[in-house]
Amino acid sequence: MHCSAHPECNTTCIELFISTSSLPFFVSWLNPLFRIGYKRRLEEDDMYNVLPEDGSERLGEELQRYAAKELRPPKLTKVLIKCYWKPYAVLGIFTLIEEVIKVIQPVFLGKLIQYFENYDPDNMDALYEAFGYAAGVCLSTLILAITHHLYFFHVQRTGMKMRVAMCHMIYKKALCLSSAAMGKTTTGQIVNLLSNDVNKFDEVTIFLHFLWVGPLQAAAVLGLLWVEIGPSCLAGMAVLVILMPTQTMFGRLFSKFRSKTAALTDNRIRTMNEVVSGIRIIKMYAWEKPFSALVNDVRRKEISKIMSSSYLRGLNMASFFAASKIIVFITFTVYVLLGNTISASRVFVAVSLYGAVRLTVTLFFPSAIEKLSETRISVRRIKVQNTLFICGIIWLSYWASGRPISPEPVTHSKSSLLSAILGELPHDKGVLKVKGQLTYASQQPWVFPGTIRSNILFGKALHPQKYEKVLRACALKRDMELLPDGDLTVIGDRGATLSGGQKARVNLARAVYQDADIYLLDDPLSAVDAEVGRHLFEQCICGILKNKPRILVTHQLQYLQAANQILVLKEGHMVARGTYSELQRSGVDFTSLLKREEEGPQAPGVETESRSPCSRTLSQNSEVSHTTSIRSAEPVQTVVEESRSEGTIGVGLYVKYLKAGANILVLIGVVLLQFLAAYILQDWWLAYWAGEQEKLNVNGTVTVQNGVNVTEQLNLDFYLGIYAGLTGATLIFGFARSLVMFNVLVKAAQSLHNRMFNSILRTPVRFFDVNPIGRVLNRFSKDIGQLDAALPWTFVDFIQIFLQIIGVVAVAASVIPWILIPLVPLVIVFLFLRRYFLQTSRDVKRLESTTRSPVFSHLSSSLQGLWTIRAFRAEERFQNTFDAYQDLHSESWFLFLVTSRWFAVRLDGMCAVFVTITAFEVEAGSVGLALSYAVTLMGMFQWGVRQSAEVENMMTSVERVVEYTELESEAPWETQKRPPPEWPSQGLITFDRVSFSYSSDGPVVLKDMKAMFRPKEKVGIVGRTGAGKSSLVSALFRLAEPEGRIYIDGVLTSEIGLHDLRQKMSIIPQDPVLFTGTMRKNLDPFSQHTDEDLWNALQEVQLKSVVEELPNKMETVLAESGSNFSVGQRQLVCLARAVLRKNRILIIDEATANVDPRTDELIQKTIRDKFRECTVLTIAHRLNTIIDSDRILVLDAGQIHEYDEPYTLLQNHDGIFFKMVQQTGRQEAVALLQSAKQVSRVGVDGNLVIFETAL
Repeated sequence: MHCSAHPECNTTCIELFISTSSLPFFVSWLNPLFRIGYKRRLEEDDMYNVLPEDGSERLGEELQRYAAKELRPPKLTKVLIKCYWKPYAVLGIFTLIEEVIKVIQPVFLGKLIQYFENYDPDNMDALYEAFGYAAGVCLSTLILAITHHLYFFHVQRTGMKMRVAMCHMIYKKALCLSSAAMGKTTTGQIVNLLSNDVNKFDEVTIFLHFLWVGPLQAAAVLGLLWVEIGPSCLAGMAVLVILMPTQTMFGRLFSKFRSKTAALTDNRIRTMNEVVSGIRIIKMYAWEKPFSALVNDVRRKEISKIMSSSYLRGLNMASFFAASKIIVFITFTVYVLLGNTISASRVFVAVSLYGAVRLTVTLFFPSAIEKLSETRISVRRIKVQNTLFICGIIWLSYWASGRPISPEPVTHSKSSLLSAILGELPHDKGVLKVKGQLTYASQQPWVFPGTIRSNILFGKALHPQKYEKVLRACALKRDMELLPDGDLTVIGDRGATLSGGQKARVNLARAVYQDADIYLLDDPLSAVDAEVGRHLFEQCICGILKNKPRILVTHQLQYLQAANQILVLKEGHMVARGTYSELQRSGVDFTSLLKREEEGPQAPGVETESRSPCSRTLSQNSEVSHTTSIRSAEPVQTVVEESRSEGTIGVGLYVKYLKAGANILVLIGVVLLQFLAAYILQDWWLAYWAGEQEKLNVNGTVTVQNGVNVTEQLNLDFYLGIYAGLTGATLIFGFARSLVMFNVLVKAAQSLHNRMFNSILRTPVRFFDVNPIGRVLNRFSKDIGQLDAALPWTFVDFIQIFLQIIGVVAVAASVIPWILIPLVPLVIVFLFLRRYFLQTSRDVKRLESTTRSPVFSHLSSSLQGLWTIRAFRAEERFQNTFDAYQDLHSESWFLFLVTSRWFAVRLDGMCAVFVTITAFEVEAGSVGLALSYAVTLMGMFQWGVRQSAEVENMMTSVERVVEYTELESEAPWETQKRPPPEWPSQGLITFDRVSFSYSSDGPVVLKDMKAMFRPKEKVGIVGRTGAGKSSLVSALFRLAEPEGRIYIDGVLTSEIGLHDLRQKMSIIPQDPVLFTGTMRKNLDPFSQHTDEDLWNALQEVQLKSVVEELPNKMETVLAESGSNFSVGQRQLVCLARAVLRKNRILIIDEATANVDPRTDELIQKTIRDKFRECTVLTIAHRLNTIIDSDRILVLDAGQIHEYDEPYTLLQNHDGIFFKMVQQTGRQEAVALLQSAKQVSRVGVDGNLVIFETAL
């Protein structure tokens, strides 16, 4: 515990325990933890610090060292063996001791029973010998208890070390993945490696030693049995020998299924990852159903494989339980038929010896093979190729304070230029020299989970003055004041809680705060409005950074005049370079880019050459821009802490779990099967038979028949017949039960997964803003993984053991009623201990689940920001953070290991006492039965109690899944009230007193809004960052339910189903989202359109040529989230989707922020042509995209500030819109005024008429 008193004393305590590894320590040092756990819920602070030799960094480095020693590319398996064989081999001694004792114990037992069989009250020597044997039985029980747990603890710890070291290496590799390699793997795959594959190391270490102990032990047992019952033992061993290869075959089959399942699981998690990341788009497009079908399809295939492997497991388990019955049956049938008489001592020695070897041969040995083959597959999957980069391409050298700007149409070359400088793109020829340290602001802003301050500092020390200066330059000051905790506000995964503009500014601030020599800025101005853009350009790019070389990629041409060097790129070639005036004179294609600037008549007095770049104010208005700078900022949602249940797991949860798998009748049938398959009757019959034989031997009844003396014998046919019948019944019911149980439990996993997924699809968007993606994925990968594989096995095992215990107790009590006397208190103490243990253990298990989430979140956010992390040379820091998260998880895992040992040692200790009490009792047949049962019971009882605790621990996964099946749901997708099929025919939208907030307790972002958008009208919506522009769209799409009324063509939107509403409006979103899958699926997931339609749509948006160049054209599968297209191209795909949908209402949400003017013009033109008959609402930062709208709606702090034709708005010199236009620079402002004037002339006649009819 990090208890304030002595945290270090606890660590030493653990170290001491591990070095001495003796039992007293096992007992005492965990007691304080259990006391705390019994009183209250355990928290992370209660856990012990991780031991130095278990630290993630240390283990990873060690494995790395061994890998480095190999000359050629190292074989992972070889490296692992070299690293861990020594400490692991030593543990084999424990196994040996344990197995030897297991073989000797039955021999002692037999000798003891023999003494009672030949009981002679006068023979004192025999009595002392008997006492010796009794002591031997008790001692061996105690030693078994100790060695068993020491062995298990140490092998599991070795497994943990291997897993932690592997995770460290996987993450290290992930940080070095090249762009090409990233195209081949996906986040989902790497997350799956970390969540499922490395866990195989935890399992494999437990069983490996049995690969050599098993055959040795079998040989020893065979020898002893030969002495005891002669050649009959060979019959029994023959069954074992047949069993081994069949089980080995099961193992092989099992690993085949496992590798297929793993691939399907990867697939499912990848799809889930995309669904969760793109949930906003999926909801706005009403695409839930195709995605649901996609996931269900993969899941169905996955479940069919899991079902097959579960049936294998069921057979494996049933054969394990049946093996002993068959072996004993065959042995004794042969024994009796060979003319021997049965005796108690023989029966019990044989049964016990077979029991000892059975476990090893039929359970541990095959498990070892199965786990080994699974681990080999995992190791194969983990070998991610290291791909290293060589930098190259173009030689760029800039002198201090040079700032080249590269404007260029949408293709890859601008960002590619920067990625080449960063060394992210391998080159074909040429040299690239970079002197000095780089820093980089990416085009799609990247933030990682943590506070805003940690995102900006990015590992640098905090210098308050510098920090303030950076915040001011990046226009973040006002946002910080509005946030609940200022810059210490925690932002979620992908910065879900910040607006696009805020993310972009944080991303820029991070680059500016670093003290670098060269600054690479990839279009940092696109996500912000004109005013903020101007502020960033003047105060930050030309302010704080004015003495540094900066390379700025931008589409905003009004800033070109300030550049020292301009680089014009086109399709990967440099078309021109020089200063602004040089390029103007040379008349390259540059001028067509600048066409807009030139069209506006030159305002007198604006000269382009003379002034020194950047020093001049670009407009008289820049003073204003300081005063109004970012008045309003948007509300920020904070990330909620992951929920963690408390208390016991109720019966209700078990009922929910089982009912998910089958209906009540099936469950009742299963219960009946359980009891029919009682495994005990057969043993009882054997004991009864031996007893009857004993009576005959003692009384020696002789009858006289026809004058000949005949010794009376038992009716063999009768006894053997019943014995055979019981054995047969046991087998049939045993197998049936096992298979039925597995079937029910795997079905439960399937239906819970489907319910959880549907619940996730139907929950409001806000859920995804406040829950990081890693947390949702954790439930879908780890928890569902538990439900698929581990839980059914443990559950069935527990039920079998439980029934066996009941059977054993019943038989024992029927023979020797007094055995119940010590049993009753024992059971009571056991149950109390179990309760006491579970109080703590459940919390430890829940902590283990919640401390795992950050590991995944950190991995997936690192993969998204790879370029940034590498540009800032922050790999080591991120690796350290990853190691810290791993260590936190190791703390809880280590606790989980030691607490279960604490429990098991106590149970075994009690059982040993129980055996000792039983050993010193009388009466031959019954002492044998009592003792052999006491020994069996001992093992079973503590295993049963531990499995029941294990089941309850695993039920926490069910609990976490069930919690997500009960999330709040948004309005229904379809309601009774369906709008008419051709609705909306006109496209008239009316807002009537609409207020909107993202959650019931969140701030109101739209306040009492009244507005009407007329049919076929083109409306521009502008406002500063955070004025509520995007919230207007959210209200229209009902991403959260607005207050007030919104009508479309007279239909109240809140009364119809969400799908009916959302399918009738098209949106081109702010962040274009593409999904993995073919290009066709991305355009038309429902397959509603013909090929011709699709090609025409691509033609309209000028993507046809791009798609035709792809290897399989329309059927080409895109990389994860469409990363093989540039942002602009992805935007065009979204436009093509809208073209296909042919809806009356189109909403464009800052869709052109990331594209250059030419693509922007293309998009605008397509919209004017294709959507002439539609109502179009455009949210924009670039005023030139909306200046030709019919009307412009100006929002400010969630209220309508102005709403009129652009020309009319520009007449009002106090209005916000007029000021925004002025801030674009004098030249641009004049051009905008001209455009507005032309629009107003055209629109004078038409508008009135439409307005009349609409009203």
